[in-house]
Amino acid sequence: MLKFSGDVDGAVPTTGSRGWINSLNRTILQPWREYYVTGANAPAGSIIEYDGLTFATVHGAGHMAP
Repeated sequence: MLKFSGDVDGAVPTTGSRGWINSLNRTILQPWREYYVTGANAPAGSIIEYDGLTFATVHGAGHMAP
């Protein structure tokens, strides 16, 4: 499952999503790391992988990240 959040989202902040995910007590498979879009020099966001769940942030995006 993939859950993503814009890192400047004022309606559903990333911190709220992280709190909910942490409450699930899932095992971390891959720790936080940056990810990049092909051809970009700056990171597009950050990602962490849990057992059965991946959470990603979208840098500079708000509530309408999609």
